[in-house]
Amino acid sequence: MIIPVGSYAVDARTGRVGVVMGHEGPYVQMRPYGGGREWDAVPCDVRHATPAERLRAATAYANARSRGEVP
Repeated sequence: MIIPVGSYAVDARTGRVGVVMGHEGPYVQMRPYGGGREWDAVPCDVRHATPAERLRAATAYANARSRGEVP
């Protein structure tokens, strides 16, 4: 299953929620919610994020931002 660029997805191997930035070779490039360093994920380990997972990622980012951990 190919997940479109710009979609929110979960890397099941790590449990991280991110935005699909592209497909390069055998990998899916993902970026964390709110920005940050991209990582490569194996396509068979990537699935669409549920609304609850997206909300959890957004809340974690907002909390980190309020603590000054991210810009």
